[in-house]
Amino acid sequence: MGVDKIKQMVPSLKGKVSDEEWETRVNLAACYQLVAHYDMSDLIFTHISARIPGSHDQFLINPYGLFFDEITASSLVKVDIDGNVLDETDFFINPAGYTIHSAVHGARHDVECVLHTHTVSGMAVSAQKQGLLPISQHSLMFYNRLAYHGYEGIALNLDERERLVRDLGEDNIAMILRNHGLLTVGTTVAEAFRRIFYLEKACQAQIQALSGGSEIIIPPVEVCETALEQFKSLSSRNVLEWDGLLRILDNKGSNFRH
Repeated sequence: MGVDKIKQMVPSLKGKVSDEEWETRVNLAACYQLVAHYDMSDLIFTHISARIPGSHDQFLINPYGLFFDEITASSLVKVDIDGNVLDETDFFINPAGYTIHSAVHGARHDVECVLHTHTVSGMAVSAQKQGLLPISQHSLMFYNRLAYHGYEGIALNLDERERLVRDLGEDNIAMILRNHGLLTVGTTVAEAFRRIFYLEKACQAQIQALSGGSEIIIPPVEVCETALEQFKSLSSRNVLEWDGLLRILDNKGSNFRH
């Protein structure tokens, strides 16, 4: 679907929602397009959500049927925790996306963005019994902050939400969905994207390292803990690369700001 076609289907919401909601919409649409740009999308499947600023029970999610590089700020669908679509739209949402994202947004009020992918490397590590190994600097960003959730089939059973929330816990920043894929959370859209970018890199590094057939070096526990504290000391809200990432999309002529 071309840019002009989407603009015809989706009138701009700029000036029709609060400035805070519009900023969230722009950042979330950019996040979708960046996931596509970095080859982390899966056709129209997987999903990213962002909480409506000032709300505990409303969030934005993708219009089901659009590719990630077609998603714009105005096309995002606003829903509540019960799955009700709150604004007039021609689109509907992915039921599995609703299950996963409503679970996290409903339980973790510190989380503003939830990002889920089905990348090849993410799925490969999700199928490895040992999970993510602390064998790269990227992986140490998630040391002792990574949860695991067992596969229950396509996430259409609302009862699974309770188990998702239990497994994610209160302090973890990411989760590997066994035999399924990856999930990160963030206090901002930019933070959730940074985390999925590096979790994906960590999975890629692990698959390639294990495929080499050589003995793997795992740093001592105290070194892993030191690296973790260094990552924690970085300002999570000040994602310096985000403006540059938006420039990548602008230079491509992306319509994410529509």
